[in-house]
Amino acid sequence: TVKCWGNNDSGQLGNGTTAPSALPVPVSGLSAVAEIAAGGNHTCARLNDATVKCWGNNGNGQLGNGTTTQSTLAVAVSGLGGIAEIAVGSYHSCARLTDATVRCWGGNGNGEIGDGTIIQRLTPVLVSGLIDVAEIAAGASHTCARLSDATVKCWGRNGEGQLGTG
Repeated sequence: TVKCWGNNDSGQLGNGTTAPSALPVPVSGLSAVAEIAAGGNHTCARLNDATVKCWGNNGNGQLGNGTTTQSTLAVAVSGLGGIAEIAVGSYHSCARLTDATVRCWGGNGNGEIGDGTIIQRLTPVLVSGLIDVAEIAAGASHTCARLSDATVKCWGRNGEGQLGTG
């Protein structure tokens, strides 16, 4: 299970309310959780069945359920299974699949989704040209992947050099 606490103005505690809590409260309707990742005002959980559920702010589609409506309860990410790992940025979310590819969704104003566009995506899309991914991490507006050959590729915002391209 998962418990969250703190600000809750977007429902990011996942307990069906928008009331803040200084004490841990259970996220409603979640069980068999393998991993969690928290973003700006949303959170995602990878379940033992290799699916993902997210809750909280959804103004950019970062919950991945095809809408931009915030949710105070965990909702399933549309069309996504076989998940090995998740990563969450400020307004986007990503998942590494068991086939070593990556899908991302949500805000994409800086190209952090990695599909070659700056169009927000309300459901997961394949990160272009990325294979053999061993690990992922998401920053505020950028995303990185460690490949199985020990190299790293990053995409998205680079205003402070966070992509490491010099």
